[in-house]
Amino acid sequence: MQGYHGPSTMSVSYESSATASALAEALEKLGLPVYTKDAAGRYTHLNAAAVAALGVPTEACGRTDAELLTAPTAGALRAADQAALARPGASVSEHSLEFGGERREFLGARVPLDGGALLGVWVERSERTRLSGQLQQALHQLEEQQRANEALRSDAENRNASGEPVRSIGRREQFDDQLRREIDLSLREHREFAVVYIHVDAPPAGSPPHDDAGRERVFEAMARLLRSNTRAMDAPCRLEGERFALLLSGMGLATAHARMEGMRRQCATQLVPKGGAALRFTVSMGLASFPHTAQTQAGLLHAAETALAQAVQRGGNHVALASIAFGGATVG
Repeated sequence: MQGYHGPSTMSVSYESSATASALAEALEKLGLPVYTKDAAGRYTHLNAAAVAALGVPTEACGRTDAELLTAPTAGALRAADQAALARPGASVSEHSLEFGGERREFLGARVPLDGGALLGVWVERSERTRLSGQLQQALHQLEEQQRANEALRSDAENRNASGEPVRSIGRREQFDDQLRREIDLSLREHREFAVVYIHVDAPPAGSPPHDDAGRERVFEAMARLLRSNTRAMDAPCRLEGERFALLLSGMGLATAHARMEGMRRQCATQLVPKGGAALRFTVSMGLASFPHTAQTQAGLLHAAETALAQAVQRGGNHVALASIAFGGATVG
């Protein structure tokens, strides 16, 4: 149990039951969860806010944390109570506790009363902690975007010097051209490469759908992730609507699968700012390799399409591998 503690002495004595009752009443008027316990750790009072915060039944008075909560949570609270009783005056500690399978953050203040009893008050900080985490995540994404912008500026400078175009998300015809060249190279040099079809999933059931502007923001974020996670010799492209494609030059199936799993996780943690809100999205991916999955361009793209359909059918947010034929038998 980690936390910080207030002054070791207080100017007001809480040993008076009248003082304790007045303090509890004042805290309750502020809408804070307030409780008292006797020397044995049994609740002698919980207001409605405390019952809701702890997720305990309204008839919790006369029972201990060990009877009401999980063993780890009850043990943590009992240790904090004992530490507070061992000190004069009020003490304050931070708690990260699990109630009903949900991890929640609290700031708890405890005041020893006469006869080993205890007065406590909770302030939940879960929402503040969640917002702080989202802010940190957004700042991290802004830093990544800044690095991507700097890379694009560097590409533009290199283009000015060498005449080569800036690398970006290509069009379908560019993807097809590079795919044909990659197949020729693979046949000459006996090396493999991978093709990935990507579908931006619809928002999960119960979530509001993205409007047109929100969808475009999500697609822009997807394009940025493709640029930042691919090499100059790879070929990311936007197909149509929510579909993208990626050619991973000279990359084996196992490596390509690991890379795409990493990108899938990145997509699931992205926060896409739009109108003061943060949009989230997931993707489904179908992965095929040449020449192991198929030995023709049409066969390779069909295999990637089939794998993508499997990923979508599994509920999205999934990377599916195309089947591989071994001596006439199909594995996958």
